[in-house]
Parts: sequence; structure tokens; C-alpha cells
Amino acid sequence: MLNWGIVSTGRIAGIFARGVLGSKKGKLVAVASRSLEKAQAWGKDFLGDKADSVKRYGSYEELFADKNVHAVYIATPHHEHPRLAIMACEAKKHVIVEKPIAINHADAMLVIEAARRNGVALMEAFMYRCHPLVAKTIELIKAGEIGQVRAIQSAFSFNMGKNPGWENHRLLNNTLGGGGILDVGCYPVSFTRLIAGAAFGLNNSADPVDLKATGVIGSTGVDEYAAAVAKFAHGGHEIIAEWATGVQVNMENVTRIYGDKGKITVGTWVPADTGNKVIVSKGKDTIEHACDADVNVYALEADRLADVVERGAQQADWPAMSWSDTLGNMKTLDRWRQGMGQQYESEKPAARTMPITGKPLAVRSDNFMQYGKLPGLDKPIARLLMGVDNQRLDQFAHAAAMFDDYFERGGNAFDSAYVYGGGQCERALGQWVKSRNVRDKVVILDKGAHTPQCDPVNLTKQLKESLDRLQMDHMDIYMMHRDNLDIPVGEFVDVLNEHKAAGRIKIFGGSNWTAERIEAFNEYARKNGKTGFVAVSNNLSLARMVDAPWPGCISVSDPKLMAWHRTTKMPLIPWSSQARGFFTLGDPNNTADKELVRCWYSDDNFQRQARAKELAAKKGVTPIQIALAYVLNQEFPTFALIGPRSVEETRTSFDALKIQLTPQEVRWLNLEA
Repeated sequence: MLNWGIVSTGRIAGIFARGVLGSKKGKLVAVASRSLEKAQAWGKDFLGDKADSVKRYGSYEELFADKNVHAVYIATPHHEHPRLAIMACEAKKHVIVEKPIAINHADAMLVIEAARRNGVALMEAFMYRCHPLVAKTIELIKAGEIGQVRAIQSAFSFNMGKNPGWENHRLLNNTLGGGGILDVGCYPVSFTRLIAGAAFGLNNSADPVDLKATGVIGSTGVDEYAAAVAKFAHGGHEIIAEWATGVQVNMENVTRIYGDKGKITVGTWVPADTGNKVIVSKGKDTIEHACDADVNVYALEADRLADVVERGAQQADWPAMSWSDTLGNMKTLDRWRQGMGQQYESEKPAARTMPITGKPLAVRSDNFMQYGKLPGLDKPIARLLMGVDNQRLDQFAHAAAMFDDYFERGGNAFDSAYVYGGGQCERALGQWVKSRNVRDKVVILDKGAHTPQCDPVNLTKQLKESLDRLQMDHMDIYMMHRDNLDIPVGEFVDVLNEHKAAGRIKIFGGSNWTAERIEAFNEYARKNGKTGFVAVSNNLSLARMVDAPWPGCISVSDPKLMAWHRTTKMPLIPWSSQARGFFTLGDPNNTADKELVRCWYSDDNFQRQARAKELAAKKGVTPIQIALAYVLNQEFPTFALIGPRSVEETRTSFDALKIQLTPQEVRWLNLEA
């Protein structure tokens, strides 16, 4: 039996409480509000004689500290879900978070990561997913009852009106994460993704490959009514979907699934205690499938989480909301909102001044980051650098989530460049560093002078502009992004030393430079009493770079350059250290990713991949972690650049730090033995 505590005392909290009363595996023991008075008054009208047994708390923290509470249901307005869910996870409570789990995909990642880290069960509260109505729909689709699914129409909308004080109602309030898409549009999206997955023969939901959106944004900045058209595709099977939602218009709240042999209609979002039906229509024939449960749908939801806990798991099995399902749904909702230009003020840089937890940013005590040193820099440098080439200022919520998570894991080094995102990437990094007040705690590696602007004049111009974007007075490490063989190395030595003397950079090096030019650079510096390169940023990965991803790229996989590093011990900060996913995605029979094929597909690389898989199996890790460990276990100093797009990718990359490879294993992986 799970002892439940409910966080908040609003309408949905009462609905869930009534569900728990009918639960087979749960018991309501506590409720919390922001004030003790509200908590004490709550539930008197529907809990009956059980009201006296429910403990009342005037703060959420008190409920989380109650050891008699095993699981919590978070029923606050949307914007508070991530902070409170993470707090509950850290208190070792199992959690159901009312949908949506967060206002965007970025925050949802952090909630799920908190559950994973603390070993608790977590589920997003799409209660309908736990009902026999959904199981029957999946059964009919997989059985081919309406043939191949071609189109889906789904809507969930209502008209709440604009009565006095409407601007402060949570559904029309930007600050509270209002609007139709998050509140009820999430249902059509989640159901359609589930249907598409079932139609494709999968045991999980599918994500759209294309999405077009439109809608009406009200004066408060929330979507009042909206629609979208999406396409799903898998193995040559394509499905189109239409979604509609709103909080200012009544619609027909129904889902219609069209196949080439018939239609399925599901006409409810909140299954009733009785009378639930899935209707199949084929021409003039109609079959009604009764789909009732023996308990309330919210009781089913509570018991589903109890089942998860009982079997020692952390997430529900499909068709209930698994973590990947939640993340896919949130990403799709983000696309819907972005497609119609809707953004919450809380997602903008000015509002994201602290982590989503509301606590000052700090390194977690359980971090296992490894650090190294570079001559001339007094800060330790994380051996895994966060590549800032895909995080943008106009998507700051995602950037902040990624950077916060990396820093909390012990990461302190960031790599960006003048050319990345037209300056958006540098601006995002600079805004984050300033807002978190961590400039003295992080190492900033930035690059400039990319071809064709690779000359001393443009180097100076770009360096100063990059510092303005970063809102900083200096960079810890500056790398020339390319070399220009038409310019004598002495001119580059002189200009870089000028900027070092002026305090704009601490140390410097080159990206995509040959050993010969590096030696010439450092020889000129020695003869003239100046500073030379202290590190290089060329490519190194277990997979040999067959063809350069971009013009002018140089790889240390070349035997001569590898031997040079082994001899000189020149530190290397390699880009594409995981071969852009080759060890996960590479497959001779899959050539869909043309760039992956062009740059990394070769017989010898597939031999390396096979050896990585063999060694990974022996060590109980993944092949891509072996590939990253290969970079970190060289016979010369290395600091690997990683480019994660999610906190899960960051976490799995960090696990490579725990893998120790012998020199013999390193050479064997690289086909040298």
C-alpha cells in the first residue's frame, strides 16, 4: 500500500483524492497547501469520515519531510510542477505530476533526471492512459480492425469565458503557464502519438516528423485557441494528424482514427465510471466495444504507480506515460507553441536567473568529474567540455537546463565559437554565466578566425565581438578555428600575444592545425620570447574520420599526427570525440544519415565498432562510452568535447569517465594490435 500525500488543494487535487479513496493499493494520509488554513479546510465536503485521518500541512516542505508519506501527487499550476517534483524526488518520494509535467521539454528533462538519480518512481498524470479504453483502442488498431491507419483527428477544448478577474485565472495567465496547448492540447497530442506508435506496430508512442501550427494568442500572451497538423512516418507508413485545442471555444472533444477499411471513434478524455465505449465503423456497420473498469480512472492511475513501485521500477510501461513518452510529448508541445510564436515570460533569459529548483547553482556531492591542467591557466579544467554549438539565446530554457545540469555534475568547461549560431550560442553561454554568477568557477574556451576570415585583423575583430556577446572581459582559452597557410605564423603569434598581454585571453591554441604549423608557431614564439600554443583542438575519435565534416578539418586519427602527440605530449581538446554518434547509429544497412555515411562509414571503422561492442559487453557499458573512454585514455593529455542535446546524453557521456582502458586495450580498439 502506498501512503499518498497531495500537494495543493485545488480542484484536480480533490478529484485525485476521490480516486485514491477507491484505490486498491493506496491510502490518502496527508495534504499540503501554502497555508495551514487552506489545508485544514480542504476535503471536508467529499472525504466524509475519512477527513479526520488526513494530516494537514501549511507548507509543501513539511509534507515532503513526512516519513509516513510514500508517494505524492503534485496538483499545483503548471509552472510549479518541475520545482516541486524535483523537491519530492530529493525527499525520496514517488511522484505523480499532474500534466503537463513541466511547461517545456527542457524542464521535463530535469524532473526525470531527478527521479532517476534519487531512485524513485515518477509518472506524468495522463490518467486516461491507465484505462481499458486505451488498451482496447490499441488492441483494435494492432489487430488491423480498420486496416492501415491513415489519418487522425483529435480535439480537446472548452470555453471558460472572461469573467471578472479572468486575467489572474491560471488558464489565461502567462506567469502560471496558462493556455490551451499545455492544459488540454496535451491530450490530443499524447493520444495521437500513442495511436501512431500502435499503428506502426511499436510498443511505444511515435513522434511527428513534421508539424505545422497556428492559433490565437490573447492579450496575456497565452494561446486561447490553436490547431496543428502533423505527419508521422515509419517504415514507409505515413499518418497525418489534426489537433485542435482551446480555453476560449467549445469544440467536439473526440478522437477519430481513419484507416483504409474503417474508422474508430473515442469520445471521451476523462473516462466515466461506466458507459465508456470504443466505436468501430465500417461502411454501414457499427460495433460498440464497452470499456469499463471496476474502479475510478484516478484510482487506476494511483494503482499504476503502485504497480511500478511494487516491481522495483521507476517508470510505467506503455501505454501509461513512460519517461520517453513524456519527453516526446513535451517536445511536440514545444513545437506546437513555437510554430505559432507562443512563449512564456518564464522561459526568457531575463526570468531564468536561477536553476529550475529555485536554489543557487552548486556542484553535487556525488559528482565524479576528472580534472586536468593546462600551462598558464590557474583553473582546473573538466576533462569533458560542454560543446556550445546547439544551445541558443532564443531557446534559453533549453540552454540553461543543459548548462545547469552539466555544472551540477562537476563540469566547468565550455567550448563555443564566433561562427556558432550566428552569435546565438555565445550569447546564450554568456547570459547563463552572468545570471548564475559563476565566471570565476568556469573555463571558457572560444574560437575565432574561421576561414575565410582567418587573418590577424579579423581575429582581433571577432575576438572583441565574441567578448561582447559573452559579456566577459577575457577568455580562459582562445583557439584559432582554422589556419591560413598564406599568412606567416609569426603574424598570428604576434597578434595572439598582444591580446594575451592586454588581458583578453589567458592561453591560446589552434583548432584544425597541422603538426608542422604548430611547431613553426611555437618555434617562432620561442625565438622571440613570446608564448606559443599550449593546446590543440583537432578531431580525435575511435572512428577514423573518412571525410571531413567541414572544409579544412584535421583529424589526429592520422598515424603521423597521433605519433606526434604521443611524442610531444601536446594536450588535445578534440571535437566530435564520439564520431557524431557513429558507435550508436552506425549500421552498414542504414544509410539514411548521409553525413554520417560520408564522414565515418568504412570497413575499418566498422571493425572498430565491433571491437567497441565486444569490449563494452565485457565491461557492462555501451559502445559509445567505450569510444569516449578511448579518447580519454590516450598516452598524452586529452580533454574531450561532447555535444549533448539532452541531459540524458550528458549523463551517459559522463559515465565514460569511470572506464579505465589499458594502453593495450586502446591500441586494440584502434586496430593497432
